[in-house]
Amino acid sequence: MKSKNLVVCDVEEEYAKALAMFFMRKKELILQVHVCSSISHAAALAVKIHTDILLVAAEYAADVQEEVKAEKVFVLSTGNMSREEFSYPVLYKYQPGEKIFGDIIRECAELFDAGDMIYGASGNRKRKIIGVFSPVHRIGKTAYALKLGEELAESENVLYLNLEFFSGDGGHFGKSSQNLADVLYYARQEKGNLGLMLTTLVCHRGNLDYIHPMPVSEDMKEVRGSEWVSLLGKILEQSIYETLVVDIDDGIPELYRVLKCCTEIHMPVLEDEYSQAKIMQFEQEMSLLGEEDVLKKIIRKGGNA
Repeated sequence: MKSKNLVVCDVEEEYAKALAMFFMRKKELILQVHVCSSISHAAALAVKIHTDILLVAAEYAADVQEEVKAEKVFVLSTGNMSREEFSYPVLYKYQPGEKIFGDIIRECAELFDAGDMIYGASGNRKRKIIGVFSPVHRIGKTAYALKLGEELAESENVLYLNLEFFSGDGGHFGKSSQNLADVLYYARQEKGNLGLMLTTLVCHRGNLDYIHPMPVSEDMKEVRGSEWVSLLGKILEQSIYETLVVDIDDGIPELYRVLKCCTEIHMPVLEDEYSQAKIMQFEQEMSLLGEEDVLKKIIRKGGNA
């Protein structure tokens, strides 16, 4: 695995340290982060190390080309100067760190390859897809899936994906300009590093990472189960995540393909007559379709957990 050198050079030393600390906490990439308080300091550092990415204060931008050799340069601007004044991409320095990180990764994707991703303590990862599914509705399935993901994320890298038609914007999930549709679009291109792109799209609930669900149910209905299976496989192969917790809607096309790809299936249940009748119908249908292997993966859980 290879590390990349990222240098933050800003006139506000405390800001530079805080931004560097944010980058050092990013668990997805192997980054060596350095802080400089002047362009001469950055130039001296560039003699000792290869500077892959340089974030430089607007006040120093005019001197970068002559003083510092770097693969990629970004200007940290307070917004007081026009973007046209700079020959490098401009980042507004007081925006959220996640937005700065995402903009850098999108601009620098060609600098990174699979060897730059952190895959956990061992290269031989035990990968799991935990499906959370039930034919019974209003049973606390999503709350259970999120709680399970948060518990697992205390000791491993976990990504939660919601495959429901109506996930509830503003309920369990905050607002986001990017969502699972963007992940699908990128995966369909069959190029680039999906794991790297995920680092710019994930949201966080404590240690648990998640992708914001697709907001339009009709878009969800267009995605076949076979495509979901392919996406889940690519995420496990190309990202840091050892475990995927997948919240599965009972109406997605080719539902059984998604269930079959799961390592285990957690099924919240209720003991009332009507709920049990729905579960029995589901089990009978599985048997008729010859999907007994799916039934063997099911672990029943008390509903409304």
